[in-house]
Amino acid sequence: MSIDLTKGQRISLDKTGGGALSTVRMGLGWQAAPRKGFLARLTAREIDLDASAVLFAGQEPVDVVFFQHLVSDDGSIRHTGDNVVGGAGQGGDDESIVVDLPRVPAHVDQIVFTVNSFTGQTFAQVQNAFCRLVDESNGQELARYTLTGGGDATAQIMAKLHRSGDGWQMAAIGAAATGRTFKDLVPLIVTHL
Repeated sequence: MSIDLTKGQRISLDKTGGGALSTVRMGLGWQAAPRKGFLARLTAREIDLDASAVLFAGQEPVDVVFFQHLVSDDGSIRHTGDNVVGGAGQGGDDESIVVDLPRVPAHVDQIVFTVNSFTGQTFAQVQNAFCRLVDESNGQELARYTLTGGGDATAQIMAKLHRSGDGWQMAAIGAAATGRTFKDLVPLIVTHL
């Protein structure tokens, strides 16, 4: 059963029958919002949203997985590849980041997922955008965070995984921001750790 996350909500990543999840996938999907008018449709550009995962040890970023660095230095996190046009919307994922939780180094205590409009369009020009967490062992969607509201933001700090005792928890952040890549967001991310 999937949980629709609201901003600030936290969920445990323990399996329903006991035990901890081992591999999770953060999926991102989106569609370009329909443009009205002949001229608007004629001048419309594709929208390239990018998913990134920034790994933190305390308050310090120690690694990142994104379209130009598809695998974390330790190999525990893998980006499945860049999609430059979107289109899945509420269906499947346009971009995914797979996290092998037991392999994440002990010094990494938080993994923050971000979404950026690399082509610079605002979220007012995007529809059906979502971030979801899936149990890779069985394909079950655990949680979904819907990007709502549009507005002039070109980036979003979506959610984070953080260590909690012997396991992990997910927290929906949902902070709108401005930036074309994860690098533009690091100062704002730190305020959510």
